[in-house]
Amino acid sequence: MSRPRQLWRFLAAALLLVAIAAFAFQRMRGPQVPVLLAARKPLVHRVVATGKVLPPARIHLGSTTIARVVLVNASEGDRVKAGDVLIQVDDAEAKAQVAQARAAVAQAQAKLRLVGQLTSRLAAESMNQASTNLEQAERQFKRLEALLASGAIPQEQLDDARRSYDNAKSQHQSAIAQAKSTGPSGSEFLAVSAAVTQAQASLAGALARLDQTRMVAPANAIVLSRSAEPGDIVQPGKVLMVLAREGETQLVVTPDEKNLPFLNIGQAALASADAFPDQRFDAAVSYVAPAIDPDRGTVEVKLKVDKPPAYLRADMTVSVDVEVGRRPDVLVLPIEAVRDPTSDHPYVLFVEGGLVSKRGVKAGIRGEGVIEIVGGLQAGDAVIPASAGPIAPGTRVRPKPVQQESPGAV
Repeated sequence: MSRPRQLWRFLAAALLLVAIAAFAFQRMRGPQVPVLLAARKPLVHRVVATGKVLPPARIHLGSTTIARVVLVNASEGDRVKAGDVLIQVDDAEAKAQVAQARAAVAQAQAKLRLVGQLTSRLAAESMNQASTNLEQAERQFKRLEALLASGAIPQEQLDDARRSYDNAKSQHQSAIAQAKSTGPSGSEFLAVSAAVTQAQASLAGALARLDQTRMVAPANAIVLSRSAEPGDIVQPGKVLMVLAREGETQLVVTPDEKNLPFLNIGQAALASADAFPDQRFDAAVSYVAPAIDPDRGTVEVKLKVDKPPAYLRADMTVSVDVEVGRRPDVLVLPIEAVRDPTSDHPYVLFVEGGLVSKRGVKAGIRGEGVIEIVGGLQAGDAVIPASAGPIAPGTRVRPKPVQQESPGAV
């Protein structure tokens, strides 16, 4: 064999040995895995939730009787003022009832005037005449009684005078009773007064029924929906128009109940409508429900908007970021680096000396994509993210730090 050929074989064998040695060395060091480094940075804790724009109040207009719609004065999106007639139903029958009730009131009042003026005057005159007749009968009876004692007249004449006297007393008592009954506290006067009151009550009921033929805006509002047209026959209880009363704009969101310890009245928030995601506006927490929704495990939170943007509409879907905490210098990790972060025992896969180990950590508040590490790690520690796949503790690896953005900054 020639010398050059031997030299090439020697070089090939050497290269093979080097490759085998390098492969064995790499095998000894383990596979390369990405790692995230724990770092001390500022952190803003936000509670993020979605919800709706809540109008100050919803007003549902409807008919209280079966009726035919004759006029609808507002459409969806219209702004209406308090007192505006929005829907009118047929009022012919109601107007007839009002006219009938007014006539009954006039009739009862006329009768009351008759009793108070003419009848009471006639009763008073009748009582005066009865008193005069009684006085005359009494004088006649006493005069004949004296004559009978002297024997000047027979007994029969005195008996006739006694009967006349008794009749005069009876008529006098009857006249007194009649005068009392027609007086201000008499039974006849009270009965006629009660009839007037009853007629006035019937008129008030008829006027109320007439008012119910007109559905008016009880406050300044915006028409959200309309489900009535002229000619429709409507039923009692059916909603014909829904209004959103103008006033303070509110948002309502339902974050997970685990955020309840961090939420307080007055906390600042930034919100945006899903239809206008690039236009954010200020809000503030105004209400935190005292109870938890047992079915969904959420808590209702309301936020007031002092300066709502012009595009905001009732029932719009909104996203809300509530700032609930701010830490200037804390140890943080990306959330993806912490395994089971919401459990009672979160942990990380920690790389030390080229070996993977499982280590429990104590998690604190969360920021945007990051989580505070209160215990279990130090700044600079290398942690394998969940995206690296399953890796068993004790595995030898070669950590490769991944470039991270500054998490948790405002």
